[in-house]
Amino acid sequence: MNIAGFTEWTREQRSVVIASFLGWTLDAFDFFLLVFVLKDIAQEFNTAISEVTFAILLTLVMRPIGAFLFGRAADRWGRRPTLMVDVLLYSFIEFASGFSPSLTVLLVLRALYGVAMGGEWGVGASLTMESIPPHARGFVSGLLQSGYPTGYFLASIVYGLLFPTIGWRGMFMVGVLPALLVLYIRRRVPESPGWDRAAAARSSTVSILRSHWRLGVYAVVLMAAFNFFSHGTQDLYPTFLQVQHALSPHAVGTIAAIYNVGAILGGILCGSLSERIGRRRMIVIAALLSLPVLPLWAFSTRPVLLALGAFLMQVLVQGAWGVIPVHLNELSPDAARGTFPGLVYQLGNLLASANATIQVALAAHFGGNYGLALALVAGSVAIIIAVLTSLGVEAKGVAFGTVRRLPTAA
Repeated sequence: MNIAGFTEWTREQRSVVIASFLGWTLDAFDFFLLVFVLKDIAQEFNTAISEVTFAILLTLVMRPIGAFLFGRAADRWGRRPTLMVDVLLYSFIEFASGFSPSLTVLLVLRALYGVAMGGEWGVGASLTMESIPPHARGFVSGLLQSGYPTGYFLASIVYGLLFPTIGWRGMFMVGVLPALLVLYIRRRVPESPGWDRAAAARSSTVSILRSHWRLGVYAVVLMAAFNFFSHGTQDLYPTFLQVQHALSPHAVGTIAAIYNVGAILGGILCGSLSERIGRRRMIVIAALLSLPVLPLWAFSTRPVLLALGAFLMQVLVQGAWGVIPVHLNELSPDAARGTFPGLVYQLGNLLASANATIQVALAAHFGGNYGLALALVAGSVAIIIAVLTSLGVEAKGVAFGTVRRLPTAA
């Protein structure tokens, strides 16, 4: 089966997709290693889990800075070299996290990691979307975004198999492996055909973003809801399984692996379907379908039902997310495509950065009921996403690199 005409692509186009997918996968792998060991870090440093979740908040808060800095670098000096520097940076900061002598040092390193993590998605997405055939954008968007749950899946495997032996510090040290991706990018990945060195030298990213501020504000609010949707259903789910259901590391790792398979399938399926039914319609359908799954996902008592609920929830959460890479790139001004998608995404992350802390506080308020806290956040933002997306505009199939009137949010 020739999915999205893949067999007709050039070797360079395939290499770009592979590199960008792996870049986001390994970035997510490094990020999610932390969510499995919150309890263990808290025990070693003799503090509460809520104090350690501040590391997640810091990472999310710093991501917009990375999106802006690396995005401007990508618009000015090219997508390819910027992506290589970014991958090296987040890999070695992750490795250094394993040597943290105190919680304070770990928090500083996770903040720096957030800068590097914030740069990867936007640069990789723009490089990919500008390099592939237009008719393949939906499928590749879902594939690219499925790198996020793939990274989570890999982290769950490492946690389930290696954590009893290597501990939380060893988990971070394994996170240096993504640095090897730079060798592949250097050998196989060309610069984006949509990036023009001469035009980049003449244009001002800041002025371009300022001229499209209404679209930017809409996109940031939409991405805040999306980030509450993803982080609200992922970051504390392992802790929910550990604390509220007293499941073993092996059981938690297995359930996490199961629901991340669902996330991967959902992202690719919904991304592909968006090529037929439209970007906005696909997002609305996926968000609303998550509501009937909430009781199974958050309030089941048996591990089998929890795994099933988590699988279905992530099919829909990451299904909606699978449309985002192409949707934001199609809305973006051409001369700021290295910056715009990543910046609005990460600013949305900033607005949602307190998610883990909010959910821990809600769980404490309800007597340690993490399930209720997770359900309240996930259900609320699913409705908000459906409404905001309906109020937006459709830019499916828009040509890149041509003079065009940029859509504005309704």
